[in-house]
Amino acid sequence: MLDFIHEDLILPVSDVLWNYVLIYVLIGAGLWFTIRSRAVQVRMFPAMLTGLKGSRGQTDGISSFQAFAIGLASRVGTGNIAGVAIAITLGGPGAVFWMWVVAAVGMATALVEATLAQVYKRRKGDAFIGGPAYYIHRGLGSWKGAVLFAVILLFTYGIVFNMVQINTISGVVESAHGIDAVWTSLALAALGVPILFGGVKRVAKLAEAVMPALAGLYLLLALVIRWSTAT
Repeated sequence: MLDFIHEDLILPVSDVLWNYVLIYVLIGAGLWFTIRSRAVQVRMFPAMLTGLKGSRGQTDGISSFQAFAIGLASRVGTGNIAGVAIAITLGGPGAVFWMWVVAAVGMATALVEATLAQVYKRRKGDAFIGGPAYYIHRGLGSWKGAVLFAVILLFTYGIVFNMVQINTISGVVESAHGIDAVWTSLALAALGVPILFGGVKRVAKLAEAVMPALAGLYLLLALVIRWSTAT
């Protein structure tokens, strides 16, 4: 039954979305927002660096740097490592160039999304809540669309993404060190639960501390691999 769902339902829909819909929508939207904003990702890049630098050590709420670290943590995962390696293997060095192009135009889309979240956010106690569901509801006037988005996002981030990441990590650990995937999954859950149940501020503090070191380690590892292949 599961094989039927995967091969006859999920794969055909996934192929259509990735090959004929999403790639054109994402790049088209990025180009449109880049033009309309007069290349805001280039014009405001120095301002971004200034904002991040000036927010370190902020104690009231979540700082700009912490928000940046959370966003970076949600985007950098096993897919960025394995996916990039597969892309280079299949497409050659040109794949890296096109990934840079998509990332560059995608910055404008990300800024528009973040701006809409700020415009349509709502105060709840001492904090603010917002996001796509809120600007779909309050901006587009679609309550059903907001509910649908929230349910799909809850399922995607709460179940699907976590399962994919844990499956990849546990598979690598099992093949490299012979540790059963169940134990790796339990260990990852034990590490993640105290952080997640601590709320967004605890997540922000951890991301602020971990992500700079993780980014530096990622770059160092890339340089080591590049040096070893060159020699």
